[in-house]
Amino acid sequence: MSTEAPDNDGLLTETLPPAPVHDDYGVSDGRWLEIDWSERIREITVRSALGETPVSYVDQGEGPPILLVHGLGGSWRNWLENIPFLADNHRVVALDLPGFGLSPMPDGEISMPSYGDFILGFADAVGLGPETYLIGHSMGGFISTEAVTSRPERFSRLSLVSAAGISFATISGTRKSLTAVIVKGMIPVAASRAERNMHRKRLRTASFAGVIAHPSMIGNEILWELGTYAALHSPALFAAAFALGGYDNRGSLDRIEIPTQVLWGQQDRLVPVGAAYSYSRRIKHAELSLVDDCGHMVQLERPARFNGEISRFASEAP
Repeated sequence: MSTEAPDNDGLLTETLPPAPVHDDYGVSDGRWLEIDWSERIREITVRSALGETPVSYVDQGEGPPILLVHGLGGSWRNWLENIPFLADNHRVVALDLPGFGLSPMPDGEISMPSYGDFILGFADAVGLGPETYLIGHSMGGFISTEAVTSRPERFSRLSLVSAAGISFATISGTRKSLTAVIVKGMIPVAASRAERNMHRKRLRTASFAGVIAHPSMIGNEILWELGTYAALHSPALFAAAFALGGYDNRGSLDRIEIPTQVLWGQQDRLVPVGAAYSYSRRIKHAELSLVDDCGHMVQLERPARFNGEISRFASEAP
């Protein structure tokens, strides 16, 4: 059993032994299925480094605000298992980043800094004050660090959930170009096969094996939202993937001084857990919370554990 924390920014990590499957894996409280989400979808135009961009988002609940930022190939629907629970005590806002979900492609050039600037503009536009708790998943976590380092006073606390960035910071130009070409070619293939794969157990499991520890234990409704919807509504996937690779902001992470939670799945194959240790070392006041027997989609694989961790961190004194 390994007891050493990785020290290489998650680029090459030691394989951890699999933990036992716990009873709460993939267990949904079902609340999101009882909501008419069409009544909660809003649209607003945001001015930022990406230009003037129409943005789709959902807004639910009252109380101290939480802003949820999804990752590459995602949408606000990545938070379906979490919004109803968190909205019991918070105003929860979850958006579709420009070029994902129902938000169209922006006019400006996509980059990690421009997405970070967009998050700041969006928070201003929808009336989220400096008391806002910012939560970013995967690429959304990377974007969130850009927003916080740009304006350290803008948010009150931060959670990085399986955050991309560090693991891809040193990708070379050749490898980046090759990866981008592969991703670009996969987009139409994934979109055409997504619906069909959902009805075939083995294909469904294979489709999600890279991001979910146990696809067969996740409800089909959530898998459809995660896979089929994302494949059909991600025109910015190629541009964002290209912008993510090789962009290195490790030197600025020590400027994050707000309370920060680093929340990660122990069996994350997409962004290995070594990156979690690196983030927690580089950010002041960061606490590390590892979720056992869990892949990249912590908020959907173990929603009860995720919701509990977020609620606990939100209620702690600075």
